[in-house]
Amino acid sequence: MTAPPAGLDIVRRANARRWRLTVDPTSGAVRLTLPHRAALAPALAWAAGQQEWIAAQRARLPSPRPFEPGAVLMVDDVRLVIAWQADWPRRVEAVAGELRCGGPAERLPGRVARWLRAQALDRLSAETGDFARRLGVSIAGVAVGDPRGRWGSCTSTGVIRYSWRLILAPGWVRRATVAHEVAHRVHMHHGPDFHALVAELVGADADRSRAWLRREGAGLHWFGRES
Repeated sequence: MTAPPAGLDIVRRANARRWRLTVDPTSGAVRLTLPHRAALAPALAWAAGQQEWIAAQRARLPSPRPFEPGAVLMVDDVRLVIAWQADWPRRVEAVAGELRCGGPAERLPGRVARWLRAQALDRLSAETGDFARRLGVSIAGVAVGDPRGRWGSCTSTGVIRYSWRLILAPGWVRRATVAHEVAHRVHMHHGPDFHALVAELVGADADRSRAWLRREGAGLHWFGRES
């Protein structure tokens, strides 16, 4: 019998009615979803027979975009080319269209990633504050992380968290995402009043940004991934 796909994630869900195989567009991971009481062995055998389908899905995924010399990043709508020389300062700096960094070559990816996170936190914090002032609401805190399933979240206590990868998206997409989360300080739901408020803040970008993230967002998760 053909072996199941390597690294297969198995998930059981109460509301699942049948076996379901998916390929995560942000990572390429394969997931087999099963009803709670479904037998595992026949489901694994079925998944093992889907290798061709899995390969086809993975072939459609974005290519890894490692943080290496010559890589091009769009950061807050500015095109930057990663540049490295061992004798340069180790502190990452944006200079004349380059993102420059020195020191050991193996440390470059981590330093670029930390710089991008810092840039994201600064920009997202500022934009969150701007929208909060427009709506007259308070924000308890702003943080960035690297979630796979969402671009932002807002708690009932006023803490807003974003994906740091929004700094790599077009500015209008990022700002519309910020407006979406700040609007939750007024409406903690996705009803008509909520969507009307977001549209009041960013106009047609509210819908356009959601469409862009559905279409292009998975590609942002491949930045910093090794080939």
